[in-house]
Order: sequence, then structure tokens, then C-alpha cells
Amino acid sequence: MNFVFTGGGTAGHITPNIALIPLMQQKGYTVHYIGRESGIERELIEKMPGVTYHGISAGKLRRYNNIKNFTDPFRVIKGYFQSMALMKKLKPAGVFSKGGFVSVPVVMAAGAHHVPVVIHESDMTPGLATKLCLPTAKKACTTFERTAESLGKKGVFTGTPLRSELLHGSKESARRLLGLDRKPVILVMGGSLGAKAINDRIRAVLPRLLPSFNIIHICGSGKLEKSLNAPGYIQKEYINEKLPDIMALADIVVSRAGSNSINEFLALHKPMLLIPLPAEHSRGDQLDNAEEFERRGYAKKMLEEEITDDKLVCEIKNLFDERRRYAEAMEKSGSHLGREKVFNVIMDVMKEYPAKVAKGQRQAEKTSL
Repeated sequence: MNFVFTGGGTAGHITPNIALIPLMQQKGYTVHYIGRESGIERELIEKMPGVTYHGISAGKLRRYNNIKNFTDPFRVIKGYFQSMALMKKLKPAGVFSKGGFVSVPVVMAAGAHHVPVVIHESDMTPGLATKLCLPTAKKACTTFERTAESLGKKGVFTGTPLRSELLHGSKESARRLLGLDRKPVILVMGGSLGAKAINDRIRAVLPRLLPSFNIIHICGSGKLEKSLNAPGYIQKEYINEKLPDIMALADIVVSRAGSNSINEFLALHKPMLLIPLPAEHSRGDQLDNAEEFERRGYAKKMLEEEITDDKLVCEIKNLFDERRRYAEAMEKSGSHLGREKVFNVIMDVMKEYPAKVAKGQRQAEKTSL
């Protein structure tokens, strides 16, 4: 029996799927993944054993003026018909969507074929893709409790599906791999696409931080600064296989406020200095995420436009000094259970759906008579 996952665009739309795929395989499902013809999802998913990847045309649905607004709708339409053909061919028992605009035509095609769909919204405020998919979805899992409440009867507060290996990293393995001494470790992450503002600021204050800390800087594809070769400063474009070990080694984290990343840090009880993507460059979801984490005592929020070298160094040192207080708050969150909760929602929906389909078919037959 087949099951379909979809989602793409950034790592945050893919890693929760990666966490859930082994559970579906253990239940005996043959897993298929529908994503963009080229993109980070293809790169990550094709490495997974037993998963068949299907690439479709994808376009972004923007709420602002852009020349691509004239061409992308045609890509979305093409992706819809490709998804329709895949649904007809695969006849999946269900679809799980982690979002991103590639998921919209997949969810619509699933609905047209009466395939039950479960979606997941990571951010405090649902994005456009989630709003478009919600009418088709049977259930909408959420990372935040307040988000589930806003989605009505379809909303289910589950947390984020986390890869089990993230919870079992070895800090000593990471220390040996990177050749670091015993100084505390700051992990700097700007998301899978990188964050120039964070990269530039961290590099500017290296002379003030390196005497006290080792710094592991995941700076994004093409954003290495090859002229920097300071002892205790490690740059990587992107880390996949060794990420659990490196996250285990970190004492504190400086990061954007993308929901999946910060919930991984939450599950690992890593105190965070969050620098959300500014509202003028986003729909404000990272600002909401950072505010919620600060309110719950998991993180300190710093606005990008307020950063100075002095303030950044001060906040990093204060976060390290107060790290135990933040960790104690995170230990009470229960965030490590998200994978099992989402999986149970998917299984419950698939159990419930056949009866509804049969009832609908019988009603249609009576009407035709």
C-alpha cells in the first residue's frame, strides 16, 4: 500500500517528513515523495532508502508584486495535473503535507481523488499554503497550541515531528570530528538558505568571542568566508548526517526563528538567542515564533535592526550565564513527543476515512437512482 509525503522549498518543510517516513515504512507502507523537480527536498529525500521521489513543476503564490506572478501560476497548474496523474497511478492510502508551495497542487489532487490528507503548520500564524490546503485536509497538526485553536475542529496540537537521531547525538564525536578544545560551544545557524545579517555580525565579533568560546557556524550554501581561518571557528555551508552530534555539543545557539529549527533546539534543551527574519522580508511568522519562545522562557529575542556588535556580544554572554534557567523551562515542554503524536493523527485519519468514503458512495448511488 502506498503513502505520499510532500513538502519543500526549505529544510524546515522537509525534515519533519524525514522524521515520519521510517514510521510509515515500519507499518508496511511503500513511501513516495512528491516535491520540486530540483531543489533541496530532492537532494535530501533521494538519499533515503526505500523512498521513490517524484518531481513536479512548482511555482510560488505570492501576495506581492513580482514579475514571476505572471509565469508561476502556469507552473502551479502544470504541477496540479502532474499530481493528478500520480494520484491516479499510486492510489495512496493517504497524504501528509509539510507545506511549501509545491505541496498545494499535491493536496488539491489528493482531494480530487478522495485521498485523505493531513497537513502540518509549524508557525504561530498559518501561511498561505496552509490556508489553501486547509479546506481539503482532514486534520491540521500544529506546532503551537494557539495555532490549533485558531484552526477550529481540524486543528490538532501535536508539536513538530523530530528525527529520532537528533535526540541521540554524541558531543564527544563532534568534538573529535571538528578538533575543538573544551571551551563552551556556540552554534550559529541562519537556516538552510543562510542569513547574511547573522553571518556578517558573528564574523565581526569573532575576536571578542573566540577567547571564551568555540563557534560552529552553519552559514548556508555559497556563504563561506574562506579568508577566515581562526582557531576555534568552524564554518560549514550545511550539515546533515553529523548534525545530531554537533547539536549535542552546542551549549547555546544563535539562530533565525524558523519553527522547525527552534523546536529541534527546544527538544534538546539548547538555550537560544533568536534573531527573526524582519517583517519586511517575510510575513512576520519568525517574529511570532520568537516572541512565543521568549514568552515561555525558552529563548531571548533580538531584532535584526537593533543589533550592534556590543549588544550581540553582551546578549550571547548573558544567555550563556543564564543557560541553566532556560534549560529548566525547556525540560517541561514535552516537545520531543511530536513525531509520535503526528503519526497517530495520520493513522487515525486513514482509519476513519474509508467509512466516510463508502458512505459518500452509497449516498451518490441513491441519488443517481
